This record gives sequence, structure tokens and C-alpha cells, in this order.
Amino acid sequence: MQTTSNNSSTTASAPALRVRAVFDAARNEKRGVLLPYFMCGYPSAEQSVEAVIAAAEAGADIIELGMPFSDPLADGVSIQHAGHAAIERGMTIRGCMEVARQIAARSRVPLILMGYYNPILTYGLARFCQDAAASGVCGLIIPDLPPEEAAQLQTTAVQAGLTMSFLIPPTTPDARIASIARQVATIPGSFVYCVSLSGVTGVRDKLPPHLAAFLTRVNGYTKEYNLPLVVGFGLSKPEHISTVVQLADGAAVGSALVKLLDVYAPDEQAEAVRQYIGELHAATKK
Repeated sequence: MQTTSNNSSTTASAPALRVRAVFDAARNEKRGVLLPYFMCGYPSAEQSVEAVIAAAEAGADIIELGMPFSDPLADGVSIQHAGHAAIERGMTIRGCMEVARQIAARSRVPLILMGYYNPILTYGLARFCQDAAASGVCGLIIPDLPPEEAAQLQTTAVQAGLTMSFLIPPTTPDARIASIARQVATIPGSFVYCVSLSGVTGVRDKLPPHLAAFLTRVNGYTKEYNLPLVVGFGLSKPEHISTVVQLADGAAVGSALVKLLDVYAPDEQAEAVRQYIGELHAATKK
């Protein structure tokens, strides 16, 4: 997949361009981009910061920071559990901004906030995007916001210097893939997030057999814009990463990290994350 910058918009600013720079650098190094996901505030605010820092030090290229929500429709059991626990322990949107700020103060790895639209709408779109950018965030992924209804947030995010990416599940008709590709191509620094399977997030033993054909289909509509493709949902093993980066530009891992944090005591979690991310990063070579 090509990962050259997909536009030259004068509205692009540093945060969005930092995301695209990661894909360009990985392409030059002949490897895929690794995007681990961590829930803000899980197991605690402090521990989530330390886990992300450990991941960054071990080779994570871009970090997805989950914003907990009471009704996470796209999330499987593990991430739902993490989100509910984070909420019970007091994590809020403002708290997520503080988690991002603390991470950004210690690492240059681009941060992407991933969460649901209702809390953002309640917070206020302009205020949310401005606070996110001020906290060191580079972009947004909002799973329950269809691209067709995202114009207001998209415009506000771009004005704040943020990128925004959309999900494409395998059941998406060709015409809609083409439409999403055109929309993503107008957003500085953006990429397409390909959902590997229909359903919610969660660890799977094997990659779905249709994945290669699905990515070929998506690439047929995104290649003219040189849009990077990232694959997420269900990835957990180095062999998953190794397979995916031969087909796409990046691989996202989430539920497996929540499970990993659950296994270890607080003082062992950072090292466990560091080792696991190191193993996944080693599998990103094309």
C-alpha cells in the first residue's frame, strides 16, 4: 500500500501531519505501523499513563487512547470491562485529556482519541477538539459516528489541527467504500481503519479468511488517494501482525492489552506491556 501524503491542504497543522509522518517513515523502513489501544483510566489513570509510555518505549508507532463510555456498542467484553471500571474510578473526558497531556509530556508518539460521539457532543465539539489538541492529541476515531453525519466534527477537528479517521467493516458496499475514501482524502493526515470482522472488538485465535480479499477491495478505492490502511479488531499475536502488515499499512491491537493488564500486578504491568509490544513490533517487518 502507498502511504505518501494524500493531500496538501493548507489547513494541515503539526498534529495531523505527525500521524501521516509515521506511515511515511514506516514505509521507508519497509515495515508496518503498530497501533496499540489503551483505555484511559484503566486500571487507573496513573497506570494507564505508565502502560502507554512502556508501549511507546517498546516500539509502538501511534497510540489509541480509549475514552470510556457507558454504552460502548462496538466494544467486546474486555474493552467494555475496562471502560466501565474506568468510569467507576472517576475517569471523564476531561480526565482523558489529562492522561493524554501527561503522555505527550513524556513521549512524541502520536496519540489518537478513540471513543463514542455522545460524550464529545455533550462536552462541546469546538471545546473538545481545542482541548484535545492542547493536550497533545493528534487525531480522532469515533466508531459510532457515520462519515455521512460527521461533517461538523470533521470540520472542527481539522480546524484544531487534528486528523480524523473512519471505520470500514467488511460488509460495507463498494459504493460506500468509494464515498468514504473520497471523504478521508480531504482530511489532513488521515488513514482508513479497516475492521477485520463483523461484530465487536475482542481477541481471536485466527484472522478471518476473507481479510485479504476485503483489503484488496478497499484498496481498490483508496489507492488513488494514497491512503494508508490500518486493520483492527481481533488482532493479538505476532503472527497476526506479520500477516496483516503484508496486506495493509498498519495493525491495531486493543483487547489483548486489556487482558494483559488484568493478569499482572500494578508494579509488573509496564514491563509486561513493554515485552508484549516489543514482540508485536518485531513482527511489523514487511
